[in-house]
Amino acid sequence: MTVASDAELGTDGAPDPSSGIWGRVRSSPVVRYLAVGGSAFLVDLGLLALFHEAFGWTLWVATGSAFLLSFVYTYTLQRLAFGSKLPHGSALLRYTLLVGANTVVTAVLVSVASPVVGWVAAKVLTTAITTVWNFFAYKYWVFATPTTGHRALDGHEEAP
Repeated sequence: MTVASDAELGTDGAPDPSSGIWGRVRSSPVVRYLAVGGSAFLVDLGLLALFHEAFGWTLWVATGSAFLLSFVYTYTLQRLAFGSKLPHGSALLRYTLLVGANTVVTAVLVSVASPVVGWVAAKVLTTAITTVWNFFAYKYWVFATPTTGHRALDGHEEAP
């Protein structure tokens, strides 16, 4: 049994859920991003298995259906993870454009790299690459909240 330090206790003497390792995990945008992405992969794979193996759907129909459902799942949870206040239209359009670009990049990189390293390694490497840039794309473009003013060169806010 572990004992919480004074810094980890709330005003009522109970452990403060925002402190400690779980508080740091929840407050980290990188960890939230990776957790949502990892769970989205499991949702996609689980739905693919359900549709193809349990329901007997053809592989291409099962794969497409699972991908589209995981697309909705991922968009919704990443939007929450990044705390986006953008209207859904803007964010969804940007998200869809990013998914389209990722699809093309993934297809090209896996095709080019698979003769050298095999398709599994090529897919893993491509996923790692897109995972890194997607974090920054989500944070600074897809789910970024526009500012009302512009930053002057000295860092102070200017009126629009």
